[in-house]
Amino acid sequence: MLGDAPLVAIIPAADLARAKAFYTDTLGLKLTDAGPEGDLTFECGGTEFGIYETPSGGQAAHTLASFKVPDLDSEMAELRGKGIVFEEYDMPGLKTVDGVVEAEGMRAAWFKDSEGNILCLNERTGG
Repeated sequence: MLGDAPLVAIIPAADLARAKAFYTDTLGLKLTDAGPEGDLTFECGGTEFGIYETPSGGQAAHTLASFKVPDLDSEMAELRGKGIVFEEYDMPGLKTVDGVVEAEGMRAAWFKDSEGNILCLNERTGG
């Protein structure tokens, strides 16, 4: 059944050209395909995800994708050097300090892509 089928995330974009530039130039991801309808496919860590154009791109108020990283601090420093601003949250059960939330066994930080979609960096700390 579906347990053997690869899952591909699809991220919406209001402006596909702007999103393509962000994901290739800012995040450094490899574009592997540009479909006939203009949709894009990127490779990241041995998996793929797609981006498609829609007027409702960037309107979700929740995390759409999370990158598992071995060193959150170095990834954040590199992205900040490229102009990324990390989100600050202060709500029950989730409070960031300098963009980072720490919980048992993990550290995470959130930022928005060129379309306003919320993306996450997540480091497992083993605790």
